[in-house]
Amino acid sequence: MSTPVKVLVVFVDETDMWDNLPLYEAIIKRLAKHKITGATAIEGMMGYGAHGKLHKRGLFGVSDDKPVMIISVDYEEKLKKALPEIEKMVEEGLIVMLDASAFTVPFVPKPDPKPATSSH
Repeated sequence: MSTPVKVLVVFVDETDMWDNLPLYEAIIKRLAKHKITGATAIEGMMGYGAHGKLHKRGLFGVSDDKPVMIISVDYEEKLKKALPEIEKMVEEGLIVMLDASAFTVPFVPKPDPKPATSSH
C-alpha cells in the first residue's frame, strides 16, 4: 500500500545565509514551523548550477561553498503552503517538487497485527 506525496528538494550553497543562520538551517526551521512531516539537509560532494561554477570539497575536504540539498516529503497541499516563504529565502539555487509514493508511516497506516490464531 502506498500514498501519493510530494518531495520538495532545495539546492543551496553551504555558505548561503538567512537572518544570521545558514540558509539550509533557516529553511528547515521554516519547514518545521509549517509542520512539514520531515526535512533533512544533505551536504554534497560536488556539483554545479546555472552559473556553471564547480562546487566541491577542496584540500583536506574543506570548501567554502559545498552544495547542500534540503529534502522534505509531505502532502502537496502542505508543501505548497510553505513554498512561497521558501522561494523568498532562496536567491540563488534551485527548488523542485517531485511526485513520489510513500510506503511507510506516517503516510501509510501501520497494518493491523496478525490476528491471533485460535487453537482447537
